[in-house]
Amino acid sequence: MKARLYQKYVNEVVPALKEKRRYTNPHQIPRMEKIVVNMGVSASLEKSAIDDAAKDLMLITGRKAAISKSRHSIANFKLREGQPIGCHVTLRKDAMYEFFDRLIATALPRIRDFRGLSPRSFDGRGNYTLGVGDQTIFPEIELDKIKRQQGMDITIVTSARTNEEALEFLKLMGMPFAEAKAKQQQPAAQQQAAS
Repeated sequence: MKARLYQKYVNEVVPALKEKRRYTNPHQIPRMEKIVVNMGVSASLEKSAIDDAAKDLMLITGRKAAISKSRHSIANFKLREGQPIGCHVTLRKDAMYEFFDRLIATALPRIRDFRGLSPRSFDGRGNYTLGVGDQTIFPEIELDKIKRQQGMDITIVTSARTNEEALEFLKLMGMPFAEAKAKQQQPAAQQQAAS
């Protein structure tokens, strides 16, 4: 059985984008290609820090994490060539849709004072990256077993050609973006206070 969000994409998102953007070719319609979850670990921490980060990433994504190693030696950062400095997981197809579903349905609402994601974090080619400051927003992580807080970057790679297309696509997929209305209402409130 296909993931719930994949069925939503096929049954709701594709027809909505086709109607709004007037795509003539079905391959023009934006889709998610992959999700990359990356954890960077300071080189100055003990060796077990990488193992802990990889274990947490495996619990969150359900895939074994690949260890990232440094390419160059940099004396100022106490970094040697080939030293482990992080880990990452690339998700595709069903695993990608399952992770995206858990991210928007359970993990993001658990962020304290969450008011929506910034719509300005696109890279110009339709890919969106968000930073998460703490791995404990994922329910798979047991609070008693973590030794240190570990942040991560989550990059959603789409086939959209522009940021506007990707923003519209991700909104239809259910991603909670912060609205620009809050910025427009603020100057009006300041004008009333001044008068």
